Amino acid sequence: MSAFMRDPLPTRLLRLMLIDADPVFRLGLRLGLASYRDLELVTEASDGETALQLLDDRFRPTDFSQTEIPVQVDLPDANPSGANSEASIEPNPNLTAGIDLVLLDVGLGRNNPSAIQGLALCQQITTLYPSLPVLLLSANPEPIVRAAAQQAGANGYCAKTAEVPVLVAAIRQAATGSGFISAIELTPSAPLQVPPSQSLSQPSSQPFSQASSQTLSSAWTRLLQRWRSNGNRQIDRALSDINASLQDLDLPSIDRAVLVGQSRELRAARWVINRLLPPVPLADEIADTLTDGVQNVPPDNLPARSSSEPVRSFHAAAAGGSTPTSAITPVTTTSTLTLADSRTVQSIVFDTVFSKLQTGLTNQSDVPLETDILREDKKRELFYLILRKLEDLLSELRYSQATADLLEQKRSFLLLDLWQNTTSDFFGRYAVLSVDGVEFELVNVLLQEDEAVQAAILDKIPGVVELLSHLLFQTPIVVDSTPYPAGNPESLARSEILLENLVIQVGNAVIQPLLNRFANVEAIKQNFYDRRLLSTREVERFRNDLSWRYRLQRLYSEPKDIFESQYRLLVLTGRSIKQIPIYAPRNPELIQLRGIPFAVTLVLETRDAIAPRLRSVVSFVGNGVIYVLTNVIGRGIGLIGRGIVEGVGNAVQDDRTRRK
Repeated sequence: MSAFMRDPLPTRLLRLMLIDADPVFRLGLRLGLASYRDLELVTEASDGETALQLLDDRFRPTDFSQTEIPVQVDLPDANPSGANSEASIEPNPNLTAGIDLVLLDVGLGRNNPSAIQGLALCQQITTLYPSLPVLLLSANPEPIVRAAAQQAGANGYCAKTAEVPVLVAAIRQAATGSGFISAIELTPSAPLQVPPSQSLSQPSSQPFSQASSQTLSSAWTRLLQRWRSNGNRQIDRALSDINASLQDLDLPSIDRAVLVGQSRELRAARWVINRLLPPVPLADEIADTLTDGVQNVPPDNLPARSSSEPVRSFHAAAAGGSTPTSAITPVTTTSTLTLADSRTVQSIVFDTVFSKLQTGLTNQSDVPLETDILREDKKRELFYLILRKLEDLLSELRYSQATADLLEQKRSFLLLDLWQNTTSDFFGRYAVLSVDGVEFELVNVLLQEDEAVQAAILDKIPGVVELLSHLLFQTPIVVDSTPYPAGNPESLARSEILLENLVIQVGNAVIQPLLNRFANVEAIKQNFYDRRLLSTREVERFRNDLSWRYRLQRLYSEPKDIFESQYRLLVLTGRSIKQIPIYAPRNPELIQLRGIPFAVTLVLETRDAIAPRLRSVVSFVGNGVIYVLTNVIGRGIGLIGRGIVEGVGNAVQDDRTRRK
């Protein structure tokens, strides 16, 4: 084999720790790595508690920068037969207690909400052992989980279904700690899209200028992250003071209006900061929070603390003192530092949806949507605005100390408020529209449709309370009747699709009054409509399609979904808008059905009861008919035909005989 096709000769032995609940996968990975002489799987754990205990009791991160494992290579000239020509790696006996890399299943604990979740465990490991790299493994890779992995401080992200050479390349690169790598869609023939791996025991081969530029880039990124963290903390303190002042019932109306305006400006400033500056790793945010003092930080910004965590560390921070490192011990029962910080989960979900909005927004679902009439840029602008208004709504709920029960009670009011604020800002609060010589204040007219919009769209958006409660209070989110805590890959993915559906449906609610009141106004067409829908005929055809969609949805689609225990959500695929079903028990709604919707469920139930038997009868009758046609009638026809042919043949033969 050519030297270029061969694995590069390893310079040191990499000792690995695998944390995965699946014993079959652990065995398979151990067998797959057995043929690589530079990789050794030294220990395994099936849950987060066991993993933390092993790390605390037996292992310590090892620095190989001063120690090099000798590599003995037989030169080809000295051994022409090729025997023992591969590198021989001899582990250093002084390093037997260390590990170089942790392989962690991102879905760890997915079936046990009370256990430490994979992403939370990754954050704990990177916090307690900063020099120990972590490579996350994912069975179902999702972009939002990859973003969460970076927030948790992982060094890499690889699919569990990847071929062994791809996984080995990811392991070697992640062990260097040179930056976040992703090996989700790679094949053995496609190299990792990261800088080449280098041995920690050898000096870097990069030019000094390149290394210096990378160092400066990293320092600049850290500086921007620090600015973002400090800016958010200052804005949070100012908002907390403003909200406290607004609680005063005797506050003059002018002062109240000024404070409300300042609150709005601060929220806008925070939105700009979070969009322009790079996100801060969660461990850094928690460290900044502890050093800054508890008395200056809102309660929601404090990291979650388990019952077994020493309380003195937080009291020491509040008193301005420092907590000795020895006082902070790893917790083996519950998560001390979790990825489930409400702001962090919200940031991950919102940033993922924000990135999807930058791609195609063409509707490829089976149903027409009100937003289909908008130009692509206007549709994107509307969805961006809804996302920002929803961030403001979450901030107000967070600082008003709302409870989960209050969200259920105020659900309709919250959605209506979100719709009103979005409508006002999208069309312009003071926009004036002239129709046949009569001027209308556009927003005031559109907001008069609140009852129709709420009944047709807003009240039918599923999962709103669950999403808000999950983002605000870290309430476990239910997926297929199983609750998943905040930070779990399943809960992150479900939060993402619920948020996407909420944004799209609120966008439809914003456009619906416009189509009802001013669909054919020329100024509206020129400013908002897609060029293919400018003619009056196309606009009326579009409105008729929407009207039929509502009728079909009310009479057939909605009762069918209730009977099938599902919701249909509109989601962003990164290229278009599509509709997907999710399971949800809806028995109370099924009991309340009346009239035609109830008759639809009866027809569906009758069809389910009769169809299998009817198919069996039709199949039996069909087989009988086929038998009669082929074996009875077919054979009879065949015998008759053969008799006729034989008779004709005999007649011809007799005629020839007489002639002779």
